[in-house]
Amino acid sequence: MTEDFITSSYIPDEHPDIPKEKVGVLLLNLGTPDGTYFWSIRRYLKEFLSDPRVIEVNRLLWSVILNLIILNVRPKISAKAYKEIWLETTDESPLRFHPRAQLDALSQRFIENGFSIEIDWAMRYGSPAIGDRLEEMRAKGCRKILLLALYPQYSATTTASAYDKAFQALQKMRWQPVIRTSPAYYNNRKYV
Repeated sequence: MTEDFITSSYIPDEHPDIPKEKVGVLLLNLGTPDGTYFWSIRRYLKEFLSDPRVIEVNRLLWSVILNLIILNVRPKISAKAYKEIWLETTDESPLRFHPRAQLDALSQRFIENGFSIEIDWAMRYGSPAIGDRLEEMRAKGCRKILLLALYPQYSATTTASAYDKAFQALQKMRWQPVIRTSPAYYNNRKYV
């Protein structure tokens, strides 16, 4: 075999067009309710507090406490706190506003430096959902995706939980991209 044969791929003339492979970066953040009303906050808290990486106690006991007490009391308390920080101009939480702003700035920087990288963001709890964003990146031709949790230090309750959710979403997809996860970067000089 010649080296030329090994390094090139043969596609028959009648084969449908194959889009050029893209590289993607998916920024992952914790999450936020979609609004400051009871049911939105309850939905968010249920997803967050049902995560075994966040609450590491007997699941049966925790389910009773969560569903009978916490999810009936805490949304009212949290609603008041969210209303104090809610951005009225964009009708969203700062935890949704800032990752989108980071995405916009990072995308602009990539364009200015001539990088052709598909970049998006998702939330571990709430929306936009990690699985939805991975599916969108796949549809755009991303065959290699870096998962970048926006937590500089590693923690099972944040970093690992976000990556767990991404891998759960990938389990449901027949298509499997090459996935990389970013290591902790709390001591990276550029971050500091």
